[in-house]
Amino acid sequence: MRTSKLAALTLATAALLVTAGPAGAADGTVGQRETVCAQDLAVRVTAPHGAWMGTLYRGQTFLVEKGGGDWVYGFAYGDINRRGWVQNGWFC
Repeated sequence: MRTSKLAALTLATAALLVTAGPAGAADGTVGQRETVCAQDLAVRVTAPHGAWMGTLYRGQTFLVEKGGGDWVYGFAYGDINRRGWVQNGWFC
């Protein structure tokens, strides 16, 4: 029984490490031009999980226009320079 508890704890810890953002990463704030902390962040065209438009890289910025939840909508500066959706929680 002790081995199964240890295995469950190990799996839970591994899942947390996979889903957690980089240290210091935060959610975006509506009206703020946020800096990307992720190594790269996919920008989606029409909806969350939608068609890929391009990639923002660490240090590039994103103006959050609509927020809340797992995804935010706004203007992607840098190489893209268009509006789209990005996964929330990857900003410095």
